[in-house]
Amino acid sequence: MALLDWIVIGLFFIALIFIIVWVMRQKQNNAADYFLGGKDATWIAIGASIFASNIGSEHLIGLAGSGASSGMAMAHWEIQGWMILILGWVFVPFYSRSMVYTMPEFLERRYNSASRTILSLISLISYVLTKVAVTVYAGGLVFQQVFGIESVWGIDFFWIAAIGLVVLTAVYTIFGGMKSVLYTSVLQTPILLLGSLIILVLGLKELGGWDEMMRICSSVEVNEYGDSMTNLIRDNRDANFPWLGALIGSAVIGFWYWCTDQFIVQRVLSGKNEKEGRRGTIFGAYLKLLPVFLFLIPGMIAFALHQSQGSFLPLMENGLPNSDAAFPTLVAKLLPAGVKGLIVCGILAALMSSLASLFNSSSALFTIDFYQRFKPNTDPKKLVRIGQVATVVIVIMGILWIPIMRSIGDVLYLYLQDVQSVLAPGIAAAFLLGILWKRCTAQGGMWALLSGLIIGMCRLGAKIYYSNAYSNAAVIPGGDTSNWFQAVFYDSNWLFFCGWMLFFCCAVAVVVSLFTKAPDPEKIQGLVMGTSTPEQRAATRASWNTWDIINSLIIIGITAAFYIYFW
Repeated sequence: MALLDWIVIGLFFIALIFIIVWVMRQKQNNAADYFLGGKDATWIAIGASIFASNIGSEHLIGLAGSGASSGMAMAHWEIQGWMILILGWVFVPFYSRSMVYTMPEFLERRYNSASRTILSLISLISYVLTKVAVTVYAGGLVFQQVFGIESVWGIDFFWIAAIGLVVLTAVYTIFGGMKSVLYTSVLQTPILLLGSLIILVLGLKELGGWDEMMRICSSVEVNEYGDSMTNLIRDNRDANFPWLGALIGSAVIGFWYWCTDQFIVQRVLSGKNEKEGRRGTIFGAYLKLLPVFLFLIPGMIAFALHQSQGSFLPLMENGLPNSDAAFPTLVAKLLPAGVKGLIVCGILAALMSSLASLFNSSSALFTIDFYQRFKPNTDPKKLVRIGQVATVVIVIMGILWIPIMRSIGDVLYLYLQDVQSVLAPGIAAAFLLGILWKRCTAQGGMWALLSGLIIGMCRLGAKIYYSNAYSNAAVIPGGDTSNWFQAVFYDSNWLFFCGWMLFFCCAVAVVVSLFTKAPDPEKIQGLVMGTSTPEQRAATRASWNTWDIINSLIIIGITAAFYIYFW
């Protein structure tokens, strides 16, 4: 790192501090101010926050790494601007009418308090043990690679980077709340986009252009059926990414993440009105078209450079190239002074914005869905303080989890998508039927969540048990490869399993609903398709115009063109 790089990083922090101080001087006297930014966010802030919250360590390390190891396979999850459009066009009207702060609170309005509790617990556990911990763990690794520092004063630099990242982000999240997340995202998003674009351009220049990347990557087969790294649609017999499973699985996980997860939807709930919320999702959908080009393709460039040069990527102990080091290696080897500092700011922006969103969403879930329910008459200002304390606790839990994450980091990336694939179906079923089907009862929605949780835990337990058994012995101790439990919960492809799990959870909800009393029409009015009042429908119709439709169609068209090109 040259002096110019440190000057650029210093200027970034000065701008960040200015925004945080400005936000902290705004009044935040109640939960709406703190958790939803006073519900006055514009579409630019919403869209930028959706994108910046989504872009984290799983992109800087995971997505670029998957590009270097398997090519276009993971692009199904990243070219999902169309799914954010579903959030804006289908779900935003119902969320806006419900006037809720959290997604579990919406489920209570639609179903019952038990559904709210189940979703709150699932969300909080998953945030702390996966999203917070993964981001912190990967952040430490990224900065250790980029700065090239092994230790400072005898302390492993990984710990300094990881804990420093957490503490810095926690400070402005605790004191600034949702407004700090939204407005720092407006600063961070363009820096991240510009920095990643520079990496893409310089990487292609070093390699010899787009055609050279496509030539090298298309010559590398990823399975025995003739598919190469550049194929997005792969043979349905492919062990990891069969085309039908990839389309189904990515859609289920995408629906859960983009349309029902507090982490993303909270940004939309902070909008001034339905119009700003929808336009924020359209802007966010445009931005979501970019990660494939800004992170996955640079990973493929790093792989192609390694193939042509023979020693571009660092090697692991087994002698194979370290795919997860693709993005930081491009930063370290290709960028000139000053530009490297800009990229480091972009990486900081991605990690801090993602962490800030997690902290704010987690504290909102705890404060609104647990504390306020047991103490409904709590002073609004005290609720803000409770949210700040909850953020501190979540920060501490994230730091305490780092040693465990560091010891199982290699395993984590193998299981991360599996975790999401078993979390998503039950939640997706409850929201999907809850909004589309008037007859779905409270018991039906609750059992969709519970059945998803039970099946998901069985799947994760089987993955851990059988993976360890296979790694420690030639055969599974006392096991039989033909037993039905292993065949269903371990051997089956994770993408097809995700699809069948959604079908099963929906079936459970339908059967239970048909055997229980139909919901009171007054209770679900405005929360389900076909129950809106004429005034609500008129308000929704007034919130969009022809330009919103045109922009949505452009996004869908770009997505279709991408699939055709990389077919």
